Amino acid sequence: MEKDQHIGVWVTKDGYIRHEFLPNGRYDEARGNKKSAYTGFYTIRGKHVEYLDDTGFIADGDFEDGVFYHAGMVLYKESA
Repeated sequence: MEKDQHIGVWVTKDGYIRHEFLPNGRYDEARGNKKSAYTGFYTIRGKHVEYLDDTGFIADGDFEDGVFYHAGMVLYKESA
């Protein structure tokens, strides 16, 4: 499944932002030392992801050639 390839942790080059897509349709974004800075639900359609944060705000992002672009950030999938 296409969604499955996006499950896992995506990280900025400096490691400050760590964004985890969980298999149950939830995400957890850590910033620096703050785990779970943002949490909520996500939906992936093709290369596009839409978020509904637990606080109520919405956001989106796109996957292109193994890179995740979200809110002006560039993230790369962490190797297992």
